[in-house]
Amino acid sequence: MTTLAQYLKDHASNPAVNDVITTITEVGKTISQLLKKGALADILGEAGNQNVQGEEQKKLDVLANDLLLEALTKNSHCAGVASEELDDATPANADGSLLVLFDPLDGSSNIDINMAVGTIFSILPYQRQGQPSKNGDFLQAGNKQLAAGYLLYGTSTMLALTVADDVVMFSLDPDSGDYILVQDKVTIDADTSEYAINSSNYRYWRAPMQQYIDELIAGEAGVRARDFNTRWVAAMVGDVHRILCRGGLFTYPFDTKYANKAGKLRLMYEANPMSLLIERAGGGATDAINRILDIEPTDIHQRIPVVLGSKNEVDYIKDLHLQHENK
Repeated sequence: MTTLAQYLKDHASNPAVNDVITTITEVGKTISQLLKKGALADILGEAGNQNVQGEEQKKLDVLANDLLLEALTKNSHCAGVASEELDDATPANADGSLLVLFDPLDGSSNIDINMAVGTIFSILPYQRQGQPSKNGDFLQAGNKQLAAGYLLYGTSTMLALTVADDVVMFSLDPDSGDYILVQDKVTIDADTSEYAINSSNYRYWRAPMQQYIDELIAGEAGVRARDFNTRWVAAMVGDVHRILCRGGLFTYPFDTKYANKAGKLRLMYEANPMSLLIERAGGGATDAINRILDIEPTDIHQRIPVVLGSKNEVDYIKDLHLQHENK
């Protein structure tokens, strides 16, 4: 059996990145244990305040954020840490060579109903060693990421990770406390008959996305000439995990509810790390037209539309949008 520590030693050439990943995954063990206790640990329900996104925070949102922030700011390799839950990035160790961004508990609305939630993380290089980090230091395109991944807390605790050119998966062994490699070189089929979207927002989408979903719903009788299935976890980490396991498409497209912010999902905390995983597994990731990993961020809490998963479906959606623009 290959442990995470052994894998990092053998496959990742940057000791600082390895150490930061270890810090994140150790905190993940604590979060996993808290989730298993559920109501017994008094982690269910609202925390009574909102995050920077204007969303009601769950108790475990706050706790997971604090656990990760404390551990990462103590890591000597971290020059700064940015959380989806906080207004501004937190300077850490000025001599560090890395910046870390995280969504401490993606899908936290699922906690109270005992469904899958997860922690998403992204690691970037730090360019101004010796000086305190600022928000602007984090504004790097996703193609600059040195590593990315997520921890999924479900029936078992899973880690999906990319530190080189491959995507790998580990499972947390509850007996030994080690993350054990369970899948090497994860790949996504280019074709799929499964998609994930919040269809209740149909009336807010742009015409090309409405056309795309209409075609899928029409199934064998429509222009696609085959049936499609819908799967929706209501947590990006759960939907992306399903795609890495068996293919599929996930999208949270532009809709008029988010006209001033361009989309719902966060570029730095969700779209970039997930896009790196998806692309390295052979899939595609766009904002419907543009490659997500090439987008130059303007704010650490920037939102964008997201279309990712099986490459042929991602490309098909792009073609529909381009056709609409050229009319």
